[in-house]
Amino acid sequence: MATTTLRREMEYVAPTRQRVMGGIFVAAGLIIWWFFSRAVEPDAVTKFGMTSGGLKSTMPDLVIPTQLTLNILAIACVALGIYQLARPQGFGRRTNLVLGLVAAMFVLAFLTWAAAGKSLNLAGLFNSTLSKAVPLTLGALSGILCERAGVINIAIEGMMLMGAMTGALVGSITGSLWIGLLAAVLSGLVLGLVHGVLAIKYKTNQIISGTAINIFATGLTSYVSARFMQSYQELNNPGTFGPWEIPGLSSIPFFGPILFNNNVFVYSMFIFLFLIQFGLFYTRWGLRHRAVGEHPRAADTLGINVFRTRYIAVFLGSMMAGFAGGYFTLGAVGRFDEVMTAGRGFISLAAMLFGNYMPFGAFGAGLLFGFTDALATRLAILGVRIPSQFLLMTPYIVTMVVLAGVVGRAQVPAADGVPYEKEGG
Repeated sequence: MATTTLRREMEYVAPTRQRVMGGIFVAAGLIIWWFFSRAVEPDAVTKFGMTSGGLKSTMPDLVIPTQLTLNILAIACVALGIYQLARPQGFGRRTNLVLGLVAAMFVLAFLTWAAAGKSLNLAGLFNSTLSKAVPLTLGALSGILCERAGVINIAIEGMMLMGAMTGALVGSITGSLWIGLLAAVLSGLVLGLVHGVLAIKYKTNQIISGTAINIFATGLTSYVSARFMQSYQELNNPGTFGPWEIPGLSSIPFFGPILFNNNVFVYSMFIFLFLIQFGLFYTRWGLRHRAVGEHPRAADTLGINVFRTRYIAVFLGSMMAGFAGGYFTLGAVGRFDEVMTAGRGFISLAAMLFGNYMPFGAFGAGLLFGFTDALATRLAILGVRIPSQFLLMTPYIVTMVVLAGVVGRAQVPAADGVPYEKEGG
């Protein structure tokens, strides 16, 4: 009896949230039918390319009837919404999972409508999405490492920018991409040392400290770029890491070339995801790390050095941000340009919030942000008359929805941003 009662409590969904979710599901289906299905010719077909340019794949292109596909997706969304509204507890704890399914169907419907009578390279879109998600995910991991220990780090943008410039400059001078990458990581560490000392030792307001670092990094990198790197091109030509194909895995149809024919930054991102997820939630270090961010006083009572733990967290997060910055010059462009990070450090913070301070949640948010960025380019090619700015707004709107509690409230570490005052000292 006790087990049954506990299960019912865990599956409880507030009536208001149940109705809101059901309404969202139904609305998605109606939008697909009204705006997408009715706008296409009955005999129109959509062609999805299943091979990205330059990648090996044996999958033929996928050709589907446009209107029939849209109608099926619309009916499926409405049916899920009716079930959510009609059943006492809807889908229970699976409501968020169903929301993700409805969102995926809505995106598929949008792509099917946008490419009606044309061709959209779906594999290329996914490949571009993954590439654009790399710096965002790495930046979000930087934020997670810091904030899980109770230190706010909005200086990720500046650290990424400094890493990008340092990586390009040192890589060009030494002729070694690996030394350039190491320099990018160390540049992030140097800024992290400044942020750590200001925020932890001197208890400076962490927002102000991070903002100062961002301003400093922007000014310094712009000066070095304009004064030296633009005038002497030999200082701004490091090259880029080429893709490493993993034999066997890269031959998997569709997903193989996308996931297993990439450069060191993509593979490192996946490695860091698993390492940080395991380290934070399945090791003694992770338990202490999180304890310092939740209840530093209790952690101190148990003998955990709060200051040392927070310093380590800031150093690790800053090195991650420097590594993310190296992606721009050593993994993508092959040169440095002023303010080339273009606010992605701040977008990384949004991805961290969207992912609820969880590594794989942040990765999912990074994919969403990367997808909208990649989709804006594809829609321009297809001639779809939707301003790219509206697509770029989508992740931020979704983030606000998440923070409003529709999907589930983000659980901010209790001591995040609160300087620790040791008793008696």
